[in-house]
Order: sequence, then structure tokens, then C-alpha cells
Amino acid sequence: MADRIYQLIIVGGGPGGLTAGLYAARASLDVLLVDKAAVGGQVLLTDWIENYPGFPQGVSGFALADKMSAQANRFDLPQILGQVASMNLYGEVKSVLMADGKTLKARAVIIATGARPNKLNVPGEEEFAGKGVSYCATCDGPFYRNMRVAVVGGGDTAVQEAVYLTKFAKKVTIIHRRDELRATPIIQETAFRHKRVDFICDAEVIGIDGQKEVGGLRLRYQDGQEESRPFQGVFILIGVTPNNETLTGTQLEMRDGFVVTNCMMQSNIPGVMAIGDIRADSIRQVISAAGDGAVAEKAAEMYLEHLHNNTQAVTQHRKCTCR
Repeated sequence: MADRIYQLIIVGGGPGGLTAGLYAARASLDVLLVDKAAVGGQVLLTDWIENYPGFPQGVSGFALADKMSAQANRFDLPQILGQVASMNLYGEVKSVLMADGKTLKARAVIIATGARPNKLNVPGEEEFAGKGVSYCATCDGPFYRNMRVAVVGGGDTAVQEAVYLTKFAKKVTIIHRRDELRATPIIQETAFRHKRVDFICDAEVIGIDGQKEVGGLRLRYQDGQEESRPFQGVFILIGVTPNNETLTGTQLEMRDGFVVTNCMMQSNIPGVMAIGDIRADSIRQVISAAGDGAVAEKAAEMYLEHLHNNTQAVTQHRKCTCR
């Protein structure tokens, strides 16, 4: 129905959105999950996951997303595929405007649109994604035990993750295009003191080489000189971009493009929650996104109950004054 008002709309079908949808469907809420493509989010592109509880031997990203989706479908979670164009989130009834011109309405909204890692966009990057090219040291570090790996980037995250990788890798080389790192001094000092961390500055990666997996990087220095260096893996840690294009004009409180929430995943707009990678302070892990989804759904239930109680109170008051 064109004028239907759902209790809850979830925008985004990654692990967080699917978990929120599972909880909502199981709680018999009138819920709808909206995703622009096949549900699963970026986890579908993850080759292997070793740190998700319940899978002692690990699980492929596709298989994990498939199991999450199947569990949500067991409780008949309604889902539609479509591109969201924009949202109007103020007021008791929120609107989700679709690219095809349709408008979906709900009393509460959970935003689970995620974020995407910034890429170098060089030859070999796409070809070797999941085969030596990674964007998450916490996710993939254990796969590189006793190997030589490179970390591309010079900010806090890149340098911290480089030090973290020394738990597994034989040698970690930080490659930065400038002559000085951008990381805070105390983080830099930790890396400088570490025996298994070295540095290549004033250089940019212009290509990733290999056969079936990454075998090395092609570098270009500021003086124009080029060379190839052998590496068995490369972690590209040059930041992430929030998928917030549909949130323009919503008056959500943002920090660096990510939605600011409290511990219950609630934003500054009543009835609007944000979860997973789109949320400020997210650690960007599958398990944390799923946890966010559970918390946000409970926050949505409390908000809807509050609305219901207020409506009943107003109705009762009107009946009394009319008598």
C-alpha cells in the first residue's frame, strides 16, 4: 500500500542490518529491510573469516552472509532490493525515498549503509583482492605468518596496524608517499623502535604484481625512479569513505562523515539509529556490526513503545476532555 507506515525500516543488508532485521522479525515488528544489492554487504567480498564466533575452522564471507540471510528469512524478514536516493528523518513518520520514485515510510529507521575502504586504483589491486591485497590488518593479519608484507599509508591507523602485523609477519614495511608520516608522534615512535618494522618514504605504489597471489609491488619515487620490491601481501590503509550519500540534508550529527551515536546506537534524531561501519567509533568488524544491529533493534522497540504509550495517553486525555 502506498500509504503504509512500517514500524521499522532498516537501510542496508550487511551483517548489522541482517541482525537488526532478524531481531525485529522475531519480535513481530512490522519491519522492512532495504538493500541496493544482494544482502550481505562487504562481507560477501571477504574471502575467509577466522574471527567470527561459532566457526572454529573459519568461514568464507559468502557462506557467513548466506547463513545470516537464511536465519533472517526463517522469521520471514520482508526485504526489497532498490537504491535509496534520500531520506527525510525528522518527525514521527520518517521517509525513505527510492531512486525509482517510490516513498517508504516508517516510525523508526536503522541506518546500516556501511563504509568502503579507499583504494589505490592501481593495476593488480582488484585482481589480487583477497589474494594478498587486504584493507584490514585485524581481519587478515594471521594469514601472513612469517611473511614479508607492506602497509601503504602514513596515518595513525596505518602505523598502528603495521605494528599489529608484527605479531604475525616476519617483516612489515610501511610505504608512504611523503617524506614524513602523518601519524601522531607517540604512534610513530612505537613503530620506529620496532625491529621488524621498516619504512619506504617519498614513494607511491604504482602496481601490484604476482601470479596467483601477490608477489611484489612496483614503486615510483619522487625523483621519478621506479623499482620492484618483493612482498607476499599488501595492506592498503589509506582511510575509509562512509556510504553517507543518502544522508545529505537529514540533519544527523556527523563526525568526519560518520553518524554519531550513543551506546544504544541512537542518533541525535529520535527514532533513528545507526549501526556498523557508518557509525562513528565503529571498529569495523563483522562481529561488532552484528552486535550493533541487536542493540539498535532493541532501541527501536523502546522508541516505538514510547510512541505507542504517548499516543494512548493523548487519546485518553482527549476522551476525558470531550466528556
